[in-house]
Amino acid sequence: MDSRNGIDKGAPMTKASNSAGPAIAFVLLGVLCISLNDMLIKQLSSGYPLHQIVFFRSFIAILITLVFLQFEGGWAALRTERPWLHVLRGILVVIANMSFFLALAVLPLADVTALFFVAPLFITLLSIPLLGEKVGPLRLGAVLVGFIGVVIMQRPWESSDSLTASRIVLLLPVLAAFTYALNQLMTRKLGVKAPASTLAIYIQGTFLIVSVLFFLGAGDGRFAAQFDNPSMQFLLRAWIWPEGGDRLVLLGMGVNGALIGYCLSQAYRLADAATVAPFEYVGLPLAVFWGLVIFGDLPTWEVWTGIALILASGLFVFFREQAKAKQTIKRPVARRH
Repeated sequence: MDSRNGIDKGAPMTKASNSAGPAIAFVLLGVLCISLNDMLIKQLSSGYPLHQIVFFRSFIAILITLVFLQFEGGWAALRTERPWLHVLRGILVVIANMSFFLALAVLPLADVTALFFVAPLFITLLSIPLLGEKVGPLRLGAVLVGFIGVVIMQRPWESSDSLTASRIVLLLPVLAAFTYALNQLMTRKLGVKAPASTLAIYIQGTFLIVSVLFFLGAGDGRFAAQFDNPSMQFLLRAWIWPEGGDRLVLLGMGVNGALIGYCLSQAYRLADAATVAPFEYVGLPLAVFWGLVIFGDLPTWEVWTGIALILASGLFVFFREQAKAKQTIKRPVARRH
């Protein structure tokens, strides 16, 4: 799942052939769109409030997704037997998005992206109490290594005054990863039987409602003056009508948001997760690239160390889970005679 757009990568692959090549192409395009989206939001974070950016992005994306819906069952596909489940999923995805983007206003893009990639480790850890899954010592060890990377990136040995951001801001991407993990596990446990366009419309609809509520409560910027923190300024700043090139940027973000949903859902429909999921980690070097080229941010040694540990542990956990799944399938079923 794209953590911040509610794409379910746990859904079973359709009967279409396991087309690895096109699936990899779709996931790479989707990850590229995600990295572009994050970079653009960081660029706009100094001038526009977060809820305004989210509103324009979601409004445009939902219009485009409604077109996709016509090819996946039409308006009837919006009917659901579990509306509360879609509401809860929407709230979790909104929290993940807001936490991630608020951190982007302050932290380098690579730092935020790397910290968010602990989501698969949270999924592994939380699957024990929530799904009753058994996780062996090797995977638990890999999870521990990944969280050591998180601790290193938090730099606990430094005083709060010497950090470029507050401790709370440093934890926001981790909160985003945690809420995404809860969303993924909840979807896996309860099940969501709906096409990708339907899921995306419910998610984007939740974004629209939340952004409108923020506008009604704080759209005039009256609360922003109470905070010096850039993240809170980003959250509570007054709406500004976009001018010049910013209009095109916001339009592009809406189109980009729709492409993210379509590309990732297509990738996981064309091939199984074992083929597609590892390529999502391309987002890490892309974040480093945009951070350096656009913002002039070169990761510190703590960030490089954290990236290495989180990347290695995440990939190990994923491939270990795939190997265990294959062993379970191959294991003969005991029969009573």
